[in-house]
Amino acid sequence: MLAAGVGVITAEFFDTGESRELPWARRPQAAALVAQLADPERGWDAVVIGEYERAFYGGQYASMAPLFEHYGVSLWMPEVGGRVDWHAEDHEQTMAALGLSSKREITRTRVRVRTAMAAQTLEQGRYLGGRPPYGYRLADAGPHPNKAPAAWGRRAHRLAPDPVTAPVVTWMFGQRLAGHSAARITRALNEAGVPCPSAADPGRNPHRAGSGWTLRTVAAILANPRYTGRQVWNRQPSQAVLVDPANTGLGHTQVQRWNLPEGWVISKHPAHTALVSEADFIAAQDTAAPRGPAGPAVRRYLLAGLIACGRCGRRLESAWSYGRPAYRCRHGYSSAAVPDPARPKNAYVREDQILPHLAAIAILLAASAGISGPESGGSAQVTAAADGAVLIDRLRADGVVLTYDPDGRTLHAGGHDAPPVVIGKDATDTHSRQDRERRTA
Repeated sequence: MLAAGVGVITAEFFDTGESRELPWARRPQAAALVAQLADPERGWDAVVIGEYERAFYGGQYASMAPLFEHYGVSLWMPEVGGRVDWHAEDHEQTMAALGLSSKREITRTRVRVRTAMAAQTLEQGRYLGGRPPYGYRLADAGPHPNKAPAAWGRRAHRLAPDPVTAPVVTWMFGQRLAGHSAARITRALNEAGVPCPSAADPGRNPHRAGSGWTLRTVAAILANPRYTGRQVWNRQPSQAVLVDPANTGLGHTQVQRWNLPEGWVISKHPAHTALVSEADFIAAQDTAAPRGPAGPAVRRYLLAGLIACGRCGRRLESAWSYGRPAYRCRHGYSSAAVPDPARPKNAYVREDQILPHLAAIAILLAASAGISGPESGGSAQVTAAADGAVLIDRLRADGVVLTYDPDGRTLHAGGHDAPPVVIGKDATDTHSRQDRERRTA
């Protein structure tokens, strides 16, 4: 033994199932060891590291060594043949090289695993685990293709249509192809009492309430190419992000984020029974495009995020209204749910009704701040798009939020003493309030 004849082992700290990438403060056993360092009655004065690669990853040694030295605790490792000399250059270089080697091992393993999973999906259409999509269940696919897992008794799986939920998915695509919006489909499912995915499979979704269908759930199902019978991988990969950017010593944590379609891996051949044909799936994606000549490329909302509702305080959302940019507040209501008759009426205001008054708002803000000069008095008017852009940039830079009161049709700069500006109706506002209340995205 490394410490034979030098001392005896009085305590053991061994983390099971914890990644070496985690800093010591986030590993339960390592954190317990660090907590005892400051205790003079801890009962030990040296730490023996059995396997460096599991203890120190990357530059973790450089951050932990000063702590051991501060509390007078020596470090023993096989790689240096005994006790680590905190001030020996060769020991420090050895520790740095071993840390890089540990990191390199993780990086190489990650690359090999991801490459293998991509090949298994592309060439074999293999099911690689995870919750089956709504509409499918897991079916036995014979012994595991790898000899070692097969010897342990593990079985391979494939996706098979669920007799209860598969018809729901087929119906959803049929409704979408018939021209119905995702919000209308969501509302119909909730009104019919169809269990949502988390309610249909609560065992695999203990973290979800299962209270009902949401617009996001329906949209995700309609955009999932696995319903065409092809296996898909890497749609939502895990990415490492800093736990706290202000304290990089806490390391990273894994989060799942949606990947762009060009990063997806799709099997060359069908791998399971399709619930929708590929032609219908592509057509369902095309129905999501906006109708009419005004596509997303020409839909610009200059005041997005700058206007709050005077009734509920929420930010107004952008909404294209009869070929013009507008803003609305539905007071937390979603078109995917049955409306509450008691809720306030929707608030609507067009962008072209606000832009001519931006100069007046800027003048009032300057006056309330006690600023003199051309910006604080006199008449002004937005006469061109460039004028409005300058004023809008100034509002954003100053962090000004405009509060719109739909009852009085006024704009007020929140957090300022400036008086409100009356917008008022104009001759082009020919749509009735009832028409505006029925308008949806």
